[in-house]
Amino acid sequence: MSNQNFILILSGIIGILSGLAAVILKEGVHFIQNFLTEDFYVQYANFLYIIYPIIGISAAFILSKYLFKDFGGHGIPDVLFTISKKQSLIPRVKTYSRVITSALTVGFGGSVGLEAPMLVTGSAIGSNIGVLVHLNSKKRALLIGCGAAGAISAIFGAPIGAVIFAIEVILMEISTASFIPLLIASVTGSLTSMILIGRDRVFYFDLQDSFEASHMPYYLVLGILCGITSLYFSKAVMQTEKIMEGFESQLLRILYGGALLGFVLFFFPPIYGEGYDTLNMLIRGESSQLLDKSPFFSAIENPYMILFFLAFVILIKPVASALTLSAGGAGGIFAPSLYVGGILGFLFAFGKNMIDFHIPLPLAHFTLVAMCGVMAGVQHAPLSAIFLIAEITGGYELFVPLMFVSAISFVTKTYYQKDSLYTLQLKEKGRYLPETPDQELLDMISIHQVIERDLLPIHPNARLKDLIDLVKISKRNIFPVVDEKRHLRGIITLDDIRDIMFDAEKQETVQIQSLMHSPPEILSADENMQKAMEKFEKSGAWNLPVVEDGRYIGFVSKSRIFNSYRKRLIRKKHE
Repeated sequence: MSNQNFILILSGIIGILSGLAAVILKEGVHFIQNFLTEDFYVQYANFLYIIYPIIGISAAFILSKYLFKDFGGHGIPDVLFTISKKQSLIPRVKTYSRVITSALTVGFGGSVGLEAPMLVTGSAIGSNIGVLVHLNSKKRALLIGCGAAGAISAIFGAPIGAVIFAIEVILMEISTASFIPLLIASVTGSLTSMILIGRDRVFYFDLQDSFEASHMPYYLVLGILCGITSLYFSKAVMQTEKIMEGFESQLLRILYGGALLGFVLFFFPPIYGEGYDTLNMLIRGESSQLLDKSPFFSAIENPYMILFFLAFVILIKPVASALTLSAGGAGGIFAPSLYVGGILGFLFAFGKNMIDFHIPLPLAHFTLVAMCGVMAGVQHAPLSAIFLIAEITGGYELFVPLMFVSAISFVTKTYYQKDSLYTLQLKEKGRYLPETPDQELLDMISIHQVIERDLLPIHPNARLKDLIDLVKISKRNIFPVVDEKRHLRGIITLDDIRDIMFDAEKQETVQIQSLMHSPPEILSADENMQKAMEKFEKSGAWNLPVVEDGRYIGFVSKSRIFNSYRKRLIRKKHE
């Protein structure tokens, strides 16, 4: 069997397994939520909302730390980092750990989504199957993309959007041959979900109003608002997580984070869990029912109160999501970004219609188009947002506003903040992802792989005569000046001594420390190659010394780096 056909078979298997895991997670969360919240609003006056998050987050943390040994981390950023820096090797425990911990987190009210944990599960399935059949890192990365596509397709029932998401967010590059396995995994994942739980759609929406070109000025304003909201979403998540990291004790994080989240849910019940039920309610035009679940706003029938209520939900949802994750829960910001976008779109159209100016706006249209806009801004995945929202809602007639709003939102967000939330989360931990395939290839080369150790060192107290003796046996024209503790004091080149090296008197009297000079830059042994190349470019040098723990260990040359890069490029083409 050819490698290509073998990969196609594996992609189908991965799609089925990812779809099965997605079904288990969805049904598990729905069971927990129904068990905890069904018909208790009036009887318990929402007070159970205060304690549910602490219970769910605590259970998720205990299982993660003590049973699974898989605690912490954001789902999608961790997968991206694994593909880029860890040879696409995802621990086996992630094939099931996130299913259980995220079900507890979201089921008990954690204000995060299931997509990221499901994507991690699917990616882990793909990675470990790749390891099982002894595939290289590039093929494992493709299987990780297949697992991600299968999981997203199973959750949303959107095979096309899932494939584009895998290409746009998970995989840095894709070829035609690699595109087919993603399609197969996505289709099999969707079919698995369809067979087991039927056509259970995330959003129940049927287009009744047709798209009107006269709405385009309002979509322009909506796109700008989506970009601004995306910027706020990212900053709110990052700042909240930064504040929570200030608590050194994990117990304090659970208590404070869970308690704050509980009080947020007490006042604003629509923030409970993923929030897709709230969006379906808005799409159906049942916005007044949102206030019925709140003990403080249910008696108020003023439509302006709906506006204020939803505006607070937009502001609080990113904070609630960050509290859930930083306290120890499992989940992702995929669903929260869709949720905030949907609320924003409804709020915009509802508020405009209340003014009774110009033409009325279809609430459902603006709700789902804004979902696309905020997702495009937060995740920097405009194509994924367009096709995902179009597929899950059957709203292909809205392709024009979907494309327009996602583009405007993306441009607005990137004008102020060039990185996606996933990239920001990685950079906050001191990690970064290559922006191009060339950078990815360069980052595969470590400083240790290209260190040259054949340069002969000399002590700073030595004389010029001693250096002449080294020149006679050395094949290099650079000599590091190193003291007895191996600390780099400077360097000397052949050009530095060319004028005096044959002067017998100076050979006896001139000391090395009077001739040496500082190198233009110094490399650290644990430095990534991207930063190393920046130092080469900045200094204009062709050779730079390398130190580790303050001690000199060798030199790195541009020619050695370029040679190593060329070999890896050839190897990559053959793969």
